Amino acid sequence: MKTIVVFYSLNGNTAFAADRIATTLKADLLALETVKPYPKKGFAKFFHGGKAAVFGDEPELQPFNADLSGYDLILLGTPVWAGTFSPPLRSFCHLAKSCLGDKIIAAFASSSGGSAEKAFKKLENEVGYQFSATLHLVDPLTHPNEGNEKRISDFCRALSNGKNE
Repeated sequence: MKTIVVFYSLNGNTAFAADRIATTLKADLLALETVKPYPKKGFAKFFHGGKAAVFGDEPELQPFNADLSGYDLILLGTPVWAGTFSPPLRSFCHLAKSCLGDKIIAAFASSSGGSAEKAFKKLENEVGYQFSATLHLVDPLTHPNEGNEKRISDFCRALSNGKNE
């Protein structure tokens, strides 16, 4: 089963998880980047990112080359911002929505605390499909721990077991 991991990461936590997942599943990676970057530090980071998430912004993405029709499994990765998924992932979902209908879709999120389940529900509503699996990690890059590594491993194992090869 051909797999792609599509993700947005501001400070590297989601990118770290995406890389681990893609390596384990032998999947392709697609890192989403915005044309106008979000601030990465201080008050501006939380203000601009939180405001964009709450108001459902769809920032313009840097061009990417990925033909989703060739994939069976699509994993969506996002940081949790203000209790929801990141605006760049919202932009991707709108661009790719017509290609998602016959795919298996799973999601993973990184955060500094909670709200991942709420973010997953909002993302499911956005794409219009229930996820086959979800994974929430607390700061996997900046606060590595065995619990996160085990959750990544279990998530990948569950996805691998669900493959019809």
